[in-house]
Amino acid sequence: MGATLRALRALLLLAGFYLLGVLLLAVLAGIDWLLYLHAPSSVAVKLYLVSVLLAIPVARGLFMLRTPKAEEAPGLPVTEADEPVLWRTVRELADRIGTRAPSRILLTPDVNAAVAEDARLLGLLPGSRRLHLGVPLVQGLTEAQLRSVIAHELGHYSNADTRLAALGVRGRAQILRVIGHFEELAGRTAAREQARQERKNAKAAAKGRKTKEVDTRHQGITYRAMARIYTAYAKLYLRATLAGARRQEYAADAAAARVAGRDATSSALREIPVLDAAFGFYMHHYVTLGEEAGLLPPRGEVFGGFGRMLSARQLELAGLRTDLPTEPVSPYDSHPPIADRVRRIEALPADHRTDEGRGAALGLLSDPERTLAALEDAVLTEEVRRFRRTADWPELLNGSMTTQFAGLDTPLHRALALYTKTHPTLPALLDLIDDGRLWQLARRLPLSDEAVAAKGRAFREFARPALTESLHRMVLAEFSAHARLHWEFSWERGATARLLPAPGEPAPPSDAALSDLIDPAVGAAVADHPDTGPLRALLPSTPTDPANRETDSSR
Repeated sequence: MGATLRALRALLLLAGFYLLGVLLLAVLAGIDWLLYLHAPSSVAVKLYLVSVLLAIPVARGLFMLRTPKAEEAPGLPVTEADEPVLWRTVRELADRIGTRAPSRILLTPDVNAAVAEDARLLGLLPGSRRLHLGVPLVQGLTEAQLRSVIAHELGHYSNADTRLAALGVRGRAQILRVIGHFEELAGRTAAREQARQERKNAKAAAKGRKTKEVDTRHQGITYRAMARIYTAYAKLYLRATLAGARRQEYAADAAAARVAGRDATSSALREIPVLDAAFGFYMHHYVTLGEEAGLLPPRGEVFGGFGRMLSARQLELAGLRTDLPTEPVSPYDSHPPIADRVRRIEALPADHRTDEGRGAALGLLSDPERTLAALEDAVLTEEVRRFRRTADWPELLNGSMTTQFAGLDTPLHRALALYTKTHPTLPALLDLIDDGRLWQLARRLPLSDEAVAAKGRAFREFARPALTESLHRMVLAEFSAHARLHWEFSWERGATARLLPAPGEPAPPSDAALSDLIDPAVGAAVADHPDTGPLRALLPSTPTDPANRETDSSR
């Protein structure tokens, strides 16, 4: 569909929104006229008020004349003086696509690239253009793949997608605004009725009378009915506009393949879901590891470490490149499935451009370390920037795990606190086990219905996994509190805990896994016939003077 037909369709859909509003206002006015002619004045006045309340959101939607201006994503704007090679690359690709280059490039912290245009007169006149380029893409793609991604985004300019987006944005915003107003009114009505019924029940209870169940299901029903009308039109609107958006993605893919090469385009499409999953993993397991302890990686490493993790986990990530998402497309998805896009690109004739741009895309940045550090300043919140910077990643890991174990709170801790009425500690738990009260304590854990009904050995089997896991963590916390726990940092795998020797004791074998030392002792402590001896032998001696008891309880 050409730009003219897409513009016409967008205008018709937007006109349909206004027509719907006018029809609803006309219906409300007609009802008011019939009330004036035939209803008693006392009834008519009340219904006039309802009619006005229904008409206000409709009228407000009709007169929302300005297209809402989207907030710009957080990022680092870079000038041509900052990144001359990147700007030269973008301009070259724009020339080959046959479109005007963006006037602003913004580096962002997510696995995405996008373009925008501040078009005027609902897209009839062009405006300034922006390219948003995710730094994780620059870190994870080759130069040829990144050129393909940029060419895809510039292809949206050549198809007038960004200019005509203003019409779609305006229509969606106005429909959603009207729906939101009606749902807000329905919620207020239900809340008032709920408060009235609760006050009535409170008075009844004070007088010893039976209270009634609070029921607000029928409150605000008129508002919800109006919202449903607009919701039905919104579904039609979204289906029509987003189906066109998917066709635009196919066209932009074709432009990218023509300019950057078939193989670079298909491999970039395969790589983006892999980078997205890897970046989410990196942020969760590395960058935000120190959040609870108020720690940040060294400057420049919040995003800089992602490249090192990618290099270290290449074999692990390789399998993800062949398993492309193939889930069915919702009518409200703006992008087709990656698998379908890759299939279309790989069906194109070979263009023999496999040797182009094999170097890392990070080479397009003049000073990657400086840029990654500046990106942190641009996107991290003020609160996060106040976190303490660690000297290196191992310090971040050890500081984070120490804080995590110091504030350990498991179901076993809470059950022990309720059972003993004191602060839960590992020595207190071991004493309780020696007293034969472990399974009485286990009854206070969150249990399934089957476990609650079970008795004897069946109950012990139900409760043992939760007991084992919590006791294992309590033992690690005890080692951590006595500075006998060291965590080895790794990009290739998860962190590994190592046990440091106590003063005067020989060091354990360097290759001994901590779990090999702890698991048998924990298993013995939660066996049908518990034995805490192996576990007590592993633990550091626990001082018993009052000062040390206070220190223990503070953990």
